[in-house]
Amino acid sequence: MSNTRYLDWPFFEERHRRLAQELDAWAVDNVPQDHAEDVDAACRALVRALGQGGWLRHAVADEGRAIDTRAICLIRETLSRHSGLADFAFAMQGLGSGAISLQGTPEQRSAWLPRVARGDAICAFALSEPEAGSDVAAMRCTAKEEGGCWVLDGEKTWISNGGIADLYVVFARSGEAPGARGISAFIVEAGTPGFEIAERIAVIAPHPLARLRFDGCRIPAANRIGPAGEGFKLAMRTLDVFRTSVAAAALGFARRALDEALQRATTRKMFNQTLSDFQLTQAKLAQMATTVDSAALLTYRAAWMRDQGRGVTREAAMAKMAATEGAQQVIDAAVQMWGGLGVVSEQPVERLYREIRALRIYEGATEVQQLIIARELLKDVRS
Repeated sequence: MSNTRYLDWPFFEERHRRLAQELDAWAVDNVPQDHAEDVDAACRALVRALGQGGWLRHAVADEGRAIDTRAICLIRETLSRHSGLADFAFAMQGLGSGAISLQGTPEQRSAWLPRVARGDAICAFALSEPEAGSDVAAMRCTAKEEGGCWVLDGEKTWISNGGIADLYVVFARSGEAPGARGISAFIVEAGTPGFEIAERIAVIAPHPLARLRFDGCRIPAANRIGPAGEGFKLAMRTLDVFRTSVAAAALGFARRALDEALQRATTRKMFNQTLSDFQLTQAKLAQMATTVDSAALLTYRAAWMRDQGRGVTREAAMAKMAATEGAQQVIDAAVQMWGGLGVVSEQPVERLYREIRALRIYEGATEVQQLIIARELLKDVRS
């Protein structure tokens, strides 16, 4: 396990420290280190393992128990140090079922959340479209009431777990009002007539990803989540829960990169000394460690604040921006320190280099986080 002195920070309770230590020990024996050739099968296996290990219960809300943001952040940080795909498998169970956790009916919750927590059902969060990524209000996928059902038409893209999910939470324009106010959320089960996987998408850090198509897809009226026209707010609330955990995943990647850099620097012989004896190397390691701790402080401040019931729009955006951008810098430095071996396929730092890039884009690109932070700052000044 990486340096764990940060667990002594006052953001955490003893149960959080115990959780991080127990998960790290479990991951050593249960999480494969290499990228699998069959990514779909590997992801399914990781979801099952995480469910059987009891870790997925932290990603969903039980009756009377809210999601513990610090717990999911520690889980994502720990898993990402071991495997980007393991982190992905955990995170998508939470994000994919998040709308049901937040606003599902008792029937929806009882039908899906226990299965999600056990790893028996895989979830997907279907929000983005070809022309509606950061600009969710530009959504074109429609949902129309017809004969006691909802009929969905349109496309979604960049959908994680697309192609392997059992449950898709789909956001579509239901038309109660223009813009973001006329969107609703729906449960669509895999295999529903009129719903198909239009395309599988390959990315630099392999994980299940797809474009979805809905063509007269008819679902029961009971599959709507929350009030009609409130889907945009529900999507933003779901992202608000998990955005801080994206920062935690980036933090885990950065910690692993720092560990790999330290290992390389203290063992690589060069000019009758080790790489770590050079002041240039020491300066780089110092910068990397400071970047990691800065990101950790922002990440766990946001997580702690949310667990206290406080709004974290600005704090979560700061955490995501600082952690993902900082992790990219730390990982790049680690690759440089490893030299030629750093770009050899499946070396740990090479895997990290591919894993980190997407985190600067998904769940709100860095530029979007900058806009959010500035908007919140200006709101305080103008109020």
